[in-house]
Amino acid sequence: MARILIVDDQEMMRDSLQATLVREGHEVIAATDAATALASLAGSGRFDLVITDLKMPRLTGIELLQESKRLRPDLSVVVMTAFATVGTAVEAMKLGAYDYIQKPFDGDQIRLLVDRTLEHSRLVKENQALRRMTESPAPRPLLGTGPAMQDVMKKIELVGRSNATVLVFGESGTGKEMVARALHLASPRRERPFLAVNCAALSENLLESELFGHEKGSFTGADRLRRGRFELADGGTMLLDEISEIAAGLQAKLLRVLQENQFERVGSSFTQQVDVRVIATTNRDLHSAVQAGKFRQDLYYRLNVVPIELPPLRDRGEDIPELCRGFLHAIARRQNIAFRHIEPEAIRLLQKYHWPGNVRELQNIIERACVLENDAGVIRAATIEPWLRMRDRLPSDALAGRTMADIEKQVIMSALERFKGHRIRTASALGIGVRTLGMKLKKWRQEVAEPMEIAV
Repeated sequence: MARILIVDDQEMMRDSLQATLVREGHEVIAATDAATALASLAGSGRFDLVITDLKMPRLTGIELLQESKRLRPDLSVVVMTAFATVGTAVEAMKLGAYDYIQKPFDGDQIRLLVDRTLEHSRLVKENQALRRMTESPAPRPLLGTGPAMQDVMKKIELVGRSNATVLVFGESGTGKEMVARALHLASPRRERPFLAVNCAALSENLLESELFGHEKGSFTGADRLRRGRFELADGGTMLLDEISEIAAGLQAKLLRVLQENQFERVGSSFTQQVDVRVIATTNRDLHSAVQAGKFRQDLYYRLNVVPIELPPLRDRGEDIPELCRGFLHAIARRQNIAFRHIEPEAIRLLQKYHWPGNVRELQNIIERACVLENDAGVIRAATIEPWLRMRDRLPSDALAGRTMADIEKQVIMSALERFKGHRIRTASALGIGVRTLGMKLKKWRQEVAEPMEIAV
């Protein structure tokens, strides 16, 4: 619950108010005067709310309000006042107090006021966080002069102007989220929120709460109302990343949002109406999942209104020089360093590689090379060749007739063996995140009868 600071020079009022709020589950700190309260606020402790009397010796409640707002501008303050000082309480609200309460008051009055104030503070912070998300720097533009990427860019320009639901599919690391962001920026919704949810990263219950929100008390641990991503994205765009991993129980609820733009928070019977454009991404064959009974057919058709396929990097080697230049420029700006160049021979090496990690793997290699070639100013073929050789351990004839999933699994297991099961080193060598590696290993363990023995 909340951490609340009570300030009153009258012991009986202070103790009664503290006891009432402690029974509600709050952590309450009491101060006898404004000077003591300011010392607490100036320290390292976090407070969610200050409740202060107006008439106190030495520093008044108004002075405490002004100084507390200077120290913590986002801190909510409620003032307590007697009838004779109601005018002063109104003045306090003009100076930034959230509300006031007139003495004498009962426990129910103060509990309701505290709940309302804390909910207001939560919504303000939530909106600030949402604003920061939507005001983040523009994503790196899609790069590529080859015919495959030019076709993708034309589709983005055409489809972006509509409200149609889009399904972006392609291998991991091809840039599906970037396509989703580009669609949002090309749409009339560009000034509204763009929110993303990774459907594979959360359990079914957590994902339901993340998407639709929940009411206070709807389940264990739901100590406050929470608005879901669909509610927060109203008027904007929602990216459902790795949509193939959504649990069967949630697929029907998601279908309803797509069909009727309606949903209920967890634990609520109140139906909410939203206007959200949905873009979904997947690296799996959803049509096969439908045939296998693992994905709803009606949801698949509702998502697959406009399909956009991202080609793997191995099929568009002509884009590698431009991608490298784009990454180098971005790294130079981010790290405030001189722009680096890359040797023609290094480019030729990169174009021969088969890129199981696609564009994300190329970005990882370029960034690592920039760090290791910090003094040289140029990325040499001799620097990157050992990394490519280590990744490309399978002979070419071993790839014939095999799926990318099988090849990816063998490459990862070979790397794990090479690094004696050390996940951080393995992930670094492969150019993927440790979390991604862990999720893949967990998935493979679930697919076999006996768990794989993987050293940690």
